[in-house]
Amino acid sequence: MKKLFSFSLVAFFLSFCLEIAAAEGPLKAAWSTTDCLVGKTECPSPFGNGKTQKFTAWRGERLHAKILLWSSTDGGEVGFTVEEPQANHWVDDATTGFLRYVMTDELNKDGKGGCGYRPDKTQFDSSLVADRIEPIRSLRYEAKTVQPVWITFDVPHDAVPGLYRGTVSITYDNKVCSVLPYSIRVIDRTLPEPAKQKFHLDLWQNPFSVARMAGVPLWSKEHFDAMRPLMERLAKAGQRGITATITHKPWNGQTYDYFEDMITEIKRADGTWMYDYTVFDRWVEFMQSCGVGPYIYCYSVIPWELTFRYYDQATNSMVDRKLAVDSPEFDEYWVNKLKAFASHLKEKGWFGQTIIAMDERPEKSMKAALRVIRKADPAYKISLAGNYHEDLNAELFDLCIPYDNKYPEGVVATRRAAGKITTFYTCCAEAFPNTFSFSQPVEASLFGLIAAERGLDGYLRWAYNSWVESPDQDTRFRTWAAGDTYLVYPMNQSSVRFEKLIEGIQMFEKIQVLKSDPRRARMVGRLLQPFAYDKIKGASLQKEIRKVNAYLNSK
Repeated sequence: MKKLFSFSLVAFFLSFCLEIAAAEGPLKAAWSTTDCLVGKTECPSPFGNGKTQKFTAWRGERLHAKILLWSSTDGGEVGFTVEEPQANHWVDDATTGFLRYVMTDELNKDGKGGCGYRPDKTQFDSSLVADRIEPIRSLRYEAKTVQPVWITFDVPHDAVPGLYRGTVSITYDNKVCSVLPYSIRVIDRTLPEPAKQKFHLDLWQNPFSVARMAGVPLWSKEHFDAMRPLMERLAKAGQRGITATITHKPWNGQTYDYFEDMITEIKRADGTWMYDYTVFDRWVEFMQSCGVGPYIYCYSVIPWELTFRYYDQATNSMVDRKLAVDSPEFDEYWVNKLKAFASHLKEKGWFGQTIIAMDERPEKSMKAALRVIRKADPAYKISLAGNYHEDLNAELFDLCIPYDNKYPEGVVATRRAAGKITTFYTCCAEAFPNTFSFSQPVEASLFGLIAAERGLDGYLRWAYNSWVESPDQDTRFRTWAAGDTYLVYPMNQSSVRFEKLIEGIQMFEKIQVLKSDPRRARMVGRLLQPFAYDKIKGASLQKEIRKVNAYLNSK
């Protein structure tokens, strides 16, 4: 598969960056870096004399390790067991298992991103990548392939500082064939609990995808049961926003499972309106119970097609009505709806944390949205994920601009002083860095460092779980590059990309702790320079990240 990267790590990727020599025997095993993709049929080339996978961690930190298994001759039943340090249970069983290969594709032919329609998958080079983490401990191994193992450790917040040791035993046809040691040195520093971290993470959730993949009725008990572990995983990463939809198809059904209105709208025969918030309330309360919050992002006053669906009592039918943003009907529709919504939110105690959200639309439409929101209730918070607009800045509580854009000098500091949120996002447009399923995993860990280098509050990506038709096997979609629409898999299976994103967030949090010391702050600033917009594409990423981690983990 073609890879279009401008940083100098090709040889590093091809060798899999193995850190200890493979064991002898029919099935070989070696520790490997988590930063690089794995080719299913490329024989690894182990190097180095190290005997142990070594970690240094803060209390409360999440750690990841990868082992590669391969054999040139035999297939068979393989498995692994993790001996945990000093009888502690630090392994996250839900994110420890075998990496599964999924289909992926590539960037657009010009190498400039992954946007655009892809109805014919044969027009793009496709390959298999090991991304899905299936939490199983044994499987049938296919000879002459590389089978990765993924291990996740969660160091407790109350762990006693010190050196902890353990091993991973690899079995082949029920016999131990390799024992790989590891060590975790816990230092006397503590990461904040996810709910208290400073990083503002906003990955948009799609509950409609979960209902389809679980095969359960929408908003049934079974639906909420299926969503809980997935959304608790998101909360554990530090998710700050609940994604709620207050119009039908706010993005014109661009995903495989389109978003529906969580508010039932009824226009009575006398022309007045009635609203039922049952689904909206259940969704918000459920997400809060999973630990997600505090913000509720409501999309969108300006859906892509400007078509609004409601039940019309006079005709006893569902109506899809298209409204121009400069029409009196547009104002009447939204002012009525948003006034009633504000009253409901205040009754629930949610008004102060609710944000009326929109993404980039024509300026005329965005100003129309601001107009009706302010008419309905001037105290509403508003967000925009789009280009920077100076004339809109003051109106926006939450502003998120594309990775390739820059905030004007002084804007971020002024917004922070006013208690506002200022972040950046990536989507299909960025060739690098990104979280496509063919992106090198190290790219996902960059977003925390980029936010820190730019002095921003966090990162947004539009799709946590907008799954394609067969997401467990094939990450490609009819539009956009593979993996653009989701970061986790059904049945609460995580991905390498999502776990590496968490690593970057943890680095961001460590930086915030150390910056309270002016001497530390100056050194951190120097270490972050390679991740600046004009330098990052030429940086030796693993080398620079190792430097950052070495300093963050020093006493």
